Amino acid sequence: MKGPAFALFDTLIGRCGVAWSDSGLIGMQLPEATPGAAWARLRKRFPEAIETPPPPEIERVIERVRDLLAGGRDDLTDIVIDQSQVQGFNWRVYEIARAIAPGETSTYGEVARAMGEPGAARAVGKALGENPWPIVVPCHRVLAASGGMGGFTAEGGTSTKAQLLTIERARTSAAPTLFDLEFSVAPPRGG
Repeated sequence: MKGPAFALFDTLIGRCGVAWSDSGLIGMQLPEATPGAAWARLRKRFPEAIETPPPPEIERVIERVRDLLAGGRDDLTDIVIDQSQVQGFNWRVYEIARAIAPGETSTYGEVARAMGEPGAARAVGKALGENPWPIVVPCHRVLAASGGMGGFTAEGGTSTKAQLLTIERARTSAAPTLFDLEFSVAPPRGG
């Protein structure tokens, strides 16, 4: 391959995008509000990238992302991402976020504590807001300590975050959900 490339693909939540280099994924793009906006955002983020049909290894990534966005449980942790543009604190945040399984959540403070930096919850939130690989680095699985959504920089903000968590059937508070309730049927009376 010569230089970075990108492709758009449709999912159940809308048109997403992926950008890659010889070293792995350089970015993911969640759907935007208007047709063509995801393409424009990818072009702005990766001006050297050429739109091209994805090679087989990127096509497999696309299929796995589509499956996850349709309710699948793939954690995507083995997808190779090119971390050359991200280092230090942010990379450590992304490594911890990648370990959060579909359907599970963590908090900004828990991620900071896992890094050995318990006072860095806001910095964790900032790093997640700069995440170049949403979905593959599942920043949507990190919530505020109160159980609230916290922030989300993708189009649609916290509504998009809530949609992603709903697709994954994630628990966002200690309150029981419909997924937790078990209905029992009483045996018939009489005989």
